[in-house]
Amino acid sequence: MAKRLYWKGFDTTVENSNVFAFMRAQKIKNFDSLLQRSQNDIEWFWDAANKFLGIEWYTPYKKVIDTAKGIEWAKWFNGGRINITHNCVDKHVNTFRRHKLAIVWEGENGEVRKLTYLDLFREVNRVAEGLRDSGINKGDAVGVFMPMLPETAIALLAIAKIGAIFIPIFSGYGPEAIASRLNDATVKLLFTADGFYRKGGIVEMKKTADIAVRMSQSVKKVVVMKRLGIDVPWVEGRDIAWDSFVNGKPTISRTEKLPSETPWMVIYTSGTTGRPKGAVHVHGGFLVKQAEEIAFQVDMKDQDILFWFTDMGWIMGPWEVVGGLAMGGTLFFYEGAPDWPKPDRLWDMIERHRITALGISPTAVRAFMRNGDQWPNAHDLTSLRMFGSTGEPWNPAPWMWLYKNVGKTRCPIINLSGGTEIGACFLSVHPVKPLKPCSLGGPSLGMAVDVFDDNARPVRNAVGELVCKKPWPSMTRGIWHDPERYRETYWNRWKHVWVHGDWASIDKEGYWFLHGRSDDTIKIAGKRVGPAEVESVLVSHKAVTEAAAIGVPDELKGEALVCFVILKPNNDPSEALRGELIQLVASALGKSTTPKTIKFATELPKTRNAKILRRFVKAKYLGQDIADTSSVENLSSLDSIGQAL
Repeated sequence: MAKRLYWKGFDTTVENSNVFAFMRAQKIKNFDSLLQRSQNDIEWFWDAANKFLGIEWYTPYKKVIDTAKGIEWAKWFNGGRINITHNCVDKHVNTFRRHKLAIVWEGENGEVRKLTYLDLFREVNRVAEGLRDSGINKGDAVGVFMPMLPETAIALLAIAKIGAIFIPIFSGYGPEAIASRLNDATVKLLFTADGFYRKGGIVEMKKTADIAVRMSQSVKKVVVMKRLGIDVPWVEGRDIAWDSFVNGKPTISRTEKLPSETPWMVIYTSGTTGRPKGAVHVHGGFLVKQAEEIAFQVDMKDQDILFWFTDMGWIMGPWEVVGGLAMGGTLFFYEGAPDWPKPDRLWDMIERHRITALGISPTAVRAFMRNGDQWPNAHDLTSLRMFGSTGEPWNPAPWMWLYKNVGKTRCPIINLSGGTEIGACFLSVHPVKPLKPCSLGGPSLGMAVDVFDDNARPVRNAVGELVCKKPWPSMTRGIWHDPERYRETYWNRWKHVWVHGDWASIDKEGYWFLHGRSDDTIKIAGKRVGPAEVESVLVSHKAVTEAAAIGVPDELKGEALVCFVILKPNNDPSEALRGELIQLVASALGKSTTPKTIKFATELPKTRNAKILRRFVKAKYLGQDIADTSSVENLSSLDSIGQAL
């Protein structure tokens, strides 16, 4: 791991940051003091942050936090009444933001649409009235199975406005994965689209939605956004076109004044192992935490345009919408593939739309690296002032490429890590602190996280379990319909401690690093090895562009290391190269970690947001049945793994 500190923070950037302004307002001299106080006194911090960020409450809360039922069932902002949509849309239309852009959207075919906050306000109200007229009431579940369109955010906000429960569904899911969510949440109405563009082709969503709805007993209405204008199957009396759904509806609609703990979203994990878990998030806590992160981590200002390359079915979609709009920023949505029709599509959009903050995964960066420096260098990227990143650990080479070749050392990489059930981030870089390549900086403000060994003792300079010792506002209020599973999954190992399932470490300078999921971690002869650690070594080789490391059963060592690599263009697999890579890992990490074998593949299985799915690689290697591939964006990769074997 590189040791040098980068981007020590230009004085003007630090002093103009939101978190620096908060420090001044609280009369706190430095960030480390702020972090420590925010962890020691979470009640003070979340009350102060709520007031500083201008969160509007219909009825002020009487108590910041209530742990009478234990910290795993903590309640936040008790007595307060609030609504996410009021804070994301309604409150802005009577301010200078009325005619400011709220959402800019681009389709893969080049179509562009723009909505001001006033436009957004009117459209959200029309959909809210459509929902009410369709018999949707407070507490009813409404599914959204749509691509990244303005209407996707509009549906989300309309659902929150009337007090219904938003059920986001990844746009790439198959019928079975969709149906499992519809049934578990008892969804009454589903928003979908006829289809969308992806790498020049058409993805027909309505056909997939129809199959899923046939497997559901609860869905009574399907609202279809005609994105492509193609002919799709139609069920009279059940299906209704989006335009018909909102036609004639008023542009003013009542926003429900809801108790802070009212559920607003149930978002499901991918469900690749066991039944999907529905994480429950509420209006008050989710809103305050997202606004705090967008303000203090991404440092969003009024002039900023945030583009997080994600899907509304993943937590970063709602995170971006709720936090970004609550802070009065502008969001950029893109429908298709970031390298279509040419490898510079992403850089071209940044230049044309003057995007200031880009959220991107390490795997996506590695893919852009493979295309070459000439593509970003051909565009004016000076509008960028910040990168965001989440989803998986970094390797040094792509981190440095993004920092130097794209950001030209001007833009900090705000590397952060959280999860669906966290509803936010445990760890994050903050723009007032120096960067260390691949590091997550440290704890997010107000998050009492630590790294424990097997005996629940804090450890430094060693890999351990990432834990949290106090509650936070956006933590899930349980698993939908399954409170016991929630306790068993997160709180069962150590009393009053949330165990997240990530391996982490803190170096001697206090910088935090992640080493992959606990269930991805490889244990060779009693020694834990994070897959990211092995993969970083492999991609440091001049011939390798991507890698995935897995542990497989071994009679002698318990587990043995097996690695899959993708080679850069003009590099061919050979026994000589295989031996060279095996020796590279052994030399870097020790003889005990010598790979059992290296396999050459052309693709690795990934999610839509480019996270490598190592468990699928492992299942293919071991010849195990893969029952649910709904989270895999590139199913052809499974054939590639099979061919490599």
